[in-house]
Amino acid sequence: MPHITAEYSANLADRVSIRDLVDALHQTIVDSGLFDVPAIRSRALPREIYRIADGNPENTFLHVIARIRTGRSVEQRKELGGALLAAARKVLAGDPRPIALGVEIHEIDPEMLFRHITIK
Repeated sequence: MPHITAEYSANLADRVSIRDLVDALHQTIVDSGLFDVPAIRSRALPREIYRIADGNPENTFLHVIARIRTGRSVEQRKELGGALLAAARKVLAGDPRPIALGVEIHEIDPEMLFRHITIK
């Protein structure tokens, strides 16, 4: 762990490199030093059907969810959330459209996590 999911309105990809976004979020997790690199997964999920606020088609959204195993302090989780938010804002900086941007950090119950990993 962690698994990073960036869910975004499809119109965001018109002016923002989603590849750059995923790379920036992934590197932020690596740079945190809180996780074993082989366990990090980052992905982006476009949403083709959405409505944001007043329905203005120029509105965009990005919601980043970091699912991590337990064991990090509240301060570490807050710092991680802030770093992910900053990384996303940097990638989005060139797009002047209105955006709803959020980051959530979720802890996964280790008793409910079942895995098989051969990546080293």
